[in-house]
Amino acid sequence: MDFDQPPVVRVSADDRLDPQEWPMTVPAVAQVVREGLDLAKGVTFLVGENGSGKSTLVEAVAVAFGLSPEGGTNQGRHTTRESESPLHRALRIQRGLGAARWGFFLRAETMHGWYTFVEQHQNPWARQPDSSYHEMSHGESFLEVLRTRFDSPGFYCLDEPEAALSFSSSLGLISVLDRVVGEGGQVLCATHSPVLAAMPGATILEIGEWGVRRTTWEELELVQHWRRYLDDPRRYLRHVLD
Repeated sequence: MDFDQPPVVRVSADDRLDPQEWPMTVPAVAQVVREGLDLAKGVTFLVGENGSGKSTLVEAVAVAFGLSPEGGTNQGRHTTRESESPLHRALRIQRGLGAARWGFFLRAETMHGWYTFVEQHQNPWARQPDSSYHEMSHGESFLEVLRTRFDSPGFYCLDEPEAALSFSSSLGLISVLDRVVGEGGQVLCATHSPVLAAMPGATILEIGEWGVRRTTWEELELVQHWRRYLDDPRRYLRHVLD
């Protein structure tokens, strides 16, 4: 029996969602519900355009795993305004044998609410109190979360973390993810960043009107567009600034 498994081995679903209603109308979501999704060890990137379903999938997997829908861990839940899709209620998580149950959901759009939650629920007996995230810049606070929270071999879900990070900080995030994987952790990340998606050894799933397909960094539409844009921005800008 293999006990060297990642925290999440497979995501499957039952049939409780109406196929005519959102989010089942999103091809990638419908495919995962229909076929399931095997998650490999290490890092898996979901890459796709806005509205393709990548964030919906990451959110649903995170909540089905037991993490707070607005970001954070499985040890404290906070809600400012319920906005998550019903997808998590249909998902079933097959956990790895002997794998850690710790996890963290870094969700760019709701992290400031999580900062407030953490500050209001400080552990007075903690050796090192949580940092005052609100006193930092957006990028600095993200980096501090990466430094202090990504420190166990658990399951880490990230939704577009590059939103707060510069180019050099994005490279720093790759270093953090590499350390997490080296310590036995597993990562599922939705991203628009060709920088993050270039991480060696990562699994890349491209999300779009076709559903979900495994691909390589070189074959990503995202990478091809960025290459053409950087080579000649006017090829793209003339269509939006006419």
